[in-house]
Amino acid sequence: MRLSRYFLPTLKENPKEAEIVSHRLMLRAGMIRQEQAGIYSWLPLGLLVLKRIEAIVREEQDRAGFCELLMPTMQPADLWRASGRYDDYGKEMLRITDRHEREMLFGPTNEEMITDIFRGFTRSYRELPKLLYHIQWKFRDEVRPRFGVMRGREFLMKDAYSFDVDAQAARRSYNRQFVAYLRTFARLGLRAVPMAADTGPIGGDLSHEFIILAETGESAVFCDKVLVEMDIPGEEVDYDSDLAPLVKAWTAPYAATDEKHDAERFAAEVPAERQLSARGIEVGHIFYFGTKYSAPMGAVVQLADGSQAAAEMGSYGIGVSRLVAGIIEASHDEAGIIWPEAVAPFKVGLINLKSGDEATDAACEDLYSRLGDAGIDVLYDDTDERAGAKFKSMDLIGLPWQLIVGPRGLAEGQVEIKRRADGERMTLSPEAALEKLCG
Repeated sequence: MRLSRYFLPTLKENPKEAEIVSHRLMLRAGMIRQEQAGIYSWLPLGLLVLKRIEAIVREEQDRAGFCELLMPTMQPADLWRASGRYDDYGKEMLRITDRHEREMLFGPTNEEMITDIFRGFTRSYRELPKLLYHIQWKFRDEVRPRFGVMRGREFLMKDAYSFDVDAQAARRSYNRQFVAYLRTFARLGLRAVPMAADTGPIGGDLSHEFIILAETGESAVFCDKVLVEMDIPGEEVDYDSDLAPLVKAWTAPYAATDEKHDAERFAAEVPAERQLSARGIEVGHIFYFGTKYSAPMGAVVQLADGSQAAAEMGSYGIGVSRLVAGIIEASHDEAGIIWPEAVAPFKVGLINLKSGDEATDAACEDLYSRLGDAGIDVLYDDTDERAGAKFKSMDLIGLPWQLIVGPRGLAEGQVEIKRRADGERMTLSPEAALEKLCG
């Protein structure tokens, strides 16, 4: 993509309304635009990152054996009355009456609707488990939306749901998602620590939050350092096998947010040299809640002995849009964002230091074409801005690599490569630079 044709409205100054790093950098980098409190338009650069995160989340859900569907954003109020949550949920739920006086709501979550879908089609224990997920925009009318997309009113979520015949089978589904979450966050360039959590309004008695460590995190976390050093399950993980030992290995070491932290237990269980106190950001939450929704809504299956039982359920959420901000909080410096390569909107920022110079333009066009042919996503700064402004802009938007081409270097048969993560610079021939970037 040529920058001269791209829509990238970057800002030079920090917006006054931005309280945290990710909000500030997303606005400055031209990723989002606020339309009203807690509601944002996703501009081209931000949307690219959002889509890359969504793709990784989807791939890992598919790998774990969950099937994708898509439920509507608008839900009938009667479903929530059937579960008993309609009056309990509070003012965060946006309630609507349509022209036919039917009561509707803009779904903040989907336990009721997925239970309704399940009960409409599933009759026998032989059809279980049913493992389903979708990725959908949601709305919660936060009393005080803040921190940009970290705590907005409208947000993109991955919600997965499992239906099993008994508690033992439900735990196996829970373990599938536990492992899938470890892999998902690692692929996004993050180290996520699972921590036992309260179930909140979702319900149930088994729940884990996945917390990424970030200096600007929203809550204090305490854990054994072994959790940030453990090997992530690889692609070869067999989701049909017994994952309980793997989950146990990840949940045995001490890990707690400030709400559940026990200082005495922490000191007793974790040697001083392994005690880690940090800040963290929740990016995923998984729940097992049994028959909380299936029983009152009549989502039952016939068992082998002819009796009926309510399905055992779990739900599993990942804040896809929240992850964009979370990654920035965990990966930035004073100059701007530092994108992990897996989610970067472009891999390479090609900088023409003297647009209009025949030799420099020709070299850039050749590099741009050859990188594209190799399947490398490139943002080519072909504008006539000053070199300093170009460098600042590229650092701000955080592309993993910068390929810098100017007449002085070309006269010596060289171009420069800069790695954004650590600032390392390399002077190479154009051919060597291509090999480096494509390798």
